[in-house]
Amino acid sequence: MTDHPRIPLAGVIGSPIAHSKSPILHGHWLKTYGIRGYYIPIDIAGEDLETVLRALPKAGFVGCNVTIPHKEAVLAIADVVSDRAALIGAANTLIFRPDGKIHADNTDGYGFIANVKQAIPDWHPNEGPAAVFGAGGAARAVLASLLEMGCPEIRISNRTKARAENLRTEFGARIVVYDWVQAGNMLEGAATVVNTTSLGMVGKPEFRVPLDALMPGAVVNDIVYTPLETDLLRTAKEAGCRTVDGLGMLLHQAVPGFERWFGHRPEVTEDLRNRILNA
Repeated sequence: MTDHPRIPLAGVIGSPIAHSKSPILHGHWLKTYGIRGYYIPIDIAGEDLETVLRALPKAGFVGCNVTIPHKEAVLAIADVVSDRAALIGAANTLIFRPDGKIHADNTDGYGFIANVKQAIPDWHPNEGPAAVFGAGGAARAVLASLLEMGCPEIRISNRTKARAENLRTEFGARIVVYDWVQAGNMLEGAATVVNTTSLGMVGKPEFRVPLDALMPGAVVNDIVYTPLETDLLRTAKEAGCRTVDGLGMLLHQAVPGFERWFGHRPEVTEDLRNRILNA
């Protein structure tokens, strides 16, 4: 009998999952680099999550991405949890190791940093305060990465103040909480500004925070990418800020997982951006 090496499989798990752009993204890389492998969407109900995860390696899966509503639940299932995933309280990337253990990681913070760095190579978050809108999972990833990069102060505001206060308790003294009605004040002297909320997204309420205090030259990033240029980014550009859209975060967060699963570190190119935008 001839032994046939398995073709590596990966995918994205969530529910619902049909809307995910991840299969297009990873499929593009597999084709570009001529790698024998497949990446598929997998819709899993919460009650079946652990059973399916434990079965996937036996079916040839080397790992998967995780999206809503399972990003927190997989932490309790994983055998090994990275420090980043534990700090953020969620995982978006799973690696199925040869020893049978499931390794959980979170690459959202990496995606955020890599996106801004690709657009603005001379950006250094340790050169001044940052202002972050929102206190959800994306905000936690952004906070963790900014702190790791040496940002001296992170001002945060959320419509539910208690959630922002919780982040200060968890992440430490460099976090300064502002009331939502005074969120515009966070922008005074802020070198980096990040919107991690859904405000301004197609079908969501507008981003109504006053932006008069934006500092010319500040780096402004909106993780929303539908539309690609939000009202926040448009106003920031008019104020002389350097702006970064949110699509790159989606693309860059996928890089570490693809490299672990398929053995090749992919590049985020303009061709890839266009492929996702036109999907």
